[in-house]
Amino acid sequence: MIKAVVFDMYETLVTLFECPGYFSAEMAGDAGIPVADFQREWVSYETDRTTGKITFEEALESVLKDFGTYSDERFRKIVEKRTQFCREAYHHLHPQIIPLLEGLKARGVKIGLISNCYSEESPVIKGSVLFPYFDVACLSFDEGIRKPEPEIFKRCLERLCVNPEDCLYVGDGGSNELAAAKEYGMRPVQAVWYLKDGTRQPAKRMPEFEGAAMPMELLEWIE
Repeated sequence: MIKAVVFDMYETLVTLFECPGYFSAEMAGDAGIPVADFQREWVSYETDRTTGKITFEEALESVLKDFGTYSDERFRKIVEKRTQFCREAYHHLHPQIIPLLEGLKARGVKIGLISNCYSEESPVIKGSVLFPYFDVACLSFDEGIRKPEPEIFKRCLERLCVNPEDCLYVGDGGSNELAAAKEYGMRPVQAVWYLKDGTRQPAKRMPEFEGAAMPMELLEWIE
């Protein structure tokens, strides 16, 4: 019996690819740094940014100063554009996301969230229209660990008070999350409703996992 559904956030409940992107390539342009050079240094902060060891602002300041392009105006511009981008994504939800979450609540199914995220994303997630639906939310920036580490799955399920075999894990498949969830004992489902060919999305369709083409299909899995 399914007692809980744990979701990934990005490219599962919300997509970052339905509005104009503001990722490392766009930041590099505003930073006045060649894209390849900016990305090479930016990616070196990836682990620390996702596990709460360094903030977006701290990493950005370091990169700008390393390349000699720092100014207060440039720094503020990039921070503001990145923050606005993070917020804008929640205005482009799949129309079935809210009905899905409401349907799970109506059926007494617990809802969890496990998301790899950065300092600029954590407060946006917590202030979003989706956050009140979660019984438990494990955000990597706050937890100090990230997917696919087993500990973040363990923490979420312990806080939900459910066993892995009683839980669906739903995600697009990035960060090796579906394999990690399966290994931990959960039933993994790939969310494919946001996935599109020809985008910069990190995950592609994975035929080795069961997939849901539309959010509301998950209610059939519960029933």
